[in-house]
Amino acid sequence: MNTPLLPPAFVNTVRELLGPEAEAMLDTYTEPRTQGLRMNTLKSAGGAGAAAAARAADLFRLEPVPWCPEGFYYEDPARPGKHPYHAAGLYYIQEPSAMSAAVLLNPQPGERILDLAAAPGGKTTAIAARMEGKGLLVSNEIHPERARILAENVERLGIANTVVTCATPGELARRFPERFDRIMLDAPCSGEGMFRKDPGAIQEWSPEHVELCAARQWDIVQDACRMLKPGGTLAYSTCTFNRAENEELVARIILGCPGMELIEAHRLWPHRIKGEGHFIALLRKRPEEGPDAEAYERAAGEPPAAAQAERRGQRGGKPGRAGSPRVPGQAAEALRAVREWAAQDAPGLELSGVPLLFGEALYLLPEDFADPRSGFAPEQLNGLKTPRPGLHVAQLKKNRIEPAHALAMAMSPEQAARTFNLAADAPETAAWLRGESLPVEASLRGWCLVTVDGLPLGWGKASGGQLKNHLPKGLRIP
Repeated sequence: MNTPLLPPAFVNTVRELLGPEAEAMLDTYTEPRTQGLRMNTLKSAGGAGAAAAARAADLFRLEPVPWCPEGFYYEDPARPGKHPYHAAGLYYIQEPSAMSAAVLLNPQPGERILDLAAAPGGKTTAIAARMEGKGLLVSNEIHPERARILAENVERLGIANTVVTCATPGELARRFPERFDRIMLDAPCSGEGMFRKDPGAIQEWSPEHVELCAARQWDIVQDACRMLKPGGTLAYSTCTFNRAENEELVARIILGCPGMELIEAHRLWPHRIKGEGHFIALLRKRPEEGPDAEAYERAAGEPPAAAQAERRGQRGGKPGRAGSPRVPGQAAEALRAVREWAAQDAPGLELSGVPLLFGEALYLLPEDFADPRSGFAPEQLNGLKTPRPGLHVAQLKKNRIEPAHALAMAMSPEQAARTFNLAADAPETAAWLRGESLPVEASLRGWCLVTVDGLPLGWGKASGGQLKNHLPKGLRIP
């Protein structure tokens, strides 16, 4: 075996953990990385979506991932990320081991769920699909640029019931104490399971980095426990192998966070399964535990100095919208105007939720924010950086309405008054994704939902024999 790039301290850790199996595990670092995708059941679960999913399975020679019903392996030279179905949100490219976390969390429709360290969106989009558009999902990412990418992936997969935030865990915990039925914490870690994918992770690894990660994880998980309802469940996961960030951290949760108990925990080792490796633990807050802020403070104490420094370094930057939206009356009037537009151009569309107006942009918060019994209210978002405060519905220009790209991605063709369908392998599809307009019949006029094999790609506006392309410039493929 030749593993010259692996740090000796890491090799020793693996040998201590696995004993006779260690060499087989270390040998995996000389093998190609595992690649996978997860079908987006919000789009693939029937009709045109199911037919497209079947075509994708043949085209990319997909093989099932045993622990995730929606997950599949693909091999080189398949490039599903370059296919129009990716732009249409039919699937999400995700490492197969990482798919295990959302499966174990087992989200249900109608629940209130938090993904606390959510970028780039693999676990958020898996949770949202299992929620079937019902309930509330808050997806948070502390780094502004990564929060933007998270919001784009939520939009691409057509998810309507998600609010993307960019905040420290502590800030969220102050706003949403004991509000969530389930919480996903895919904790920032030392990334030992990323070594095959990202050689730079090898250079960054050190025993000191492991200690820093464990301290930061403890800092974050305390806030997660504060936001979990009594009776709720927390999925804690990492893509690393050492005990300090896994079993020892879980033991610290049980001892240090009131009412928390372990339900089950699993390790996915890359020499035992086909994947890069993952750790996932499911914990529950006992139902009899009520709010006890003082107990949390006693258990938590002062966060380690390294974690305090890390927290300070993560402040700043503007990922998107922050502050207060326009007054409710203006937002309600904007929603009425959009509903009038929809009666003509999207008659099958039902627009429900709490309207928020940021300048010209109209958003709809999930309906939980309209239910006083839910513990959520629009005012809780005031001053919070929210790259995606619900579903972006439209831009209200002077004397006209432009439907948002996010709205198109969350629709089905049956909801639109007019559609323009493209075949995945047609040259017109590539032209559309480059941002080009297309020739159409002169009789076609007005807003059209442009689709690829029945899957939405965005809006076009037909006039004078041309379909003007409204695909956002940042999403166009050169």
